[in-house]
Amino acid sequence: MNDSHWMRVGTLDDVPIREGRVVRIGGHEIAVFNLGGRLLAVDNRCPHKGGPLADGIVVGDAVVCPLHAWRVNLESGQVERPAASANCVPRYDVRLEDGHIWLLLPWR
Repeated sequence: MNDSHWMRVGTLDDVPIREGRVVRIGGHEIAVFNLGGRLLAVDNRCPHKGGPLADGIVVGDAVVCPLHAWRVNLESGQVERPAASANCVPRYDVRLEDGHIWLLLPWR
């Protein structure tokens, strides 16, 4: 049984280009990033010590955690730095319809 569903979480105007914004769904935080031509979303917690990824600096297709500079690829959720890390961050499919941001959530 698939419990995934699309949820509207905001508008494109809510997320400035090259920045992230937090979407709170229940007790869960998701960071949505606007890379100019596309939107990407990951959990808002760095796997290192839980730093808020939405507050990080966007570099290419990645975000640098503001606490300890871990670099997370926003497309894959994979930690790029430190290179020896096998950690990753859950990512979410995003779509844009008529200026509204939708996330595919794996729960109801």
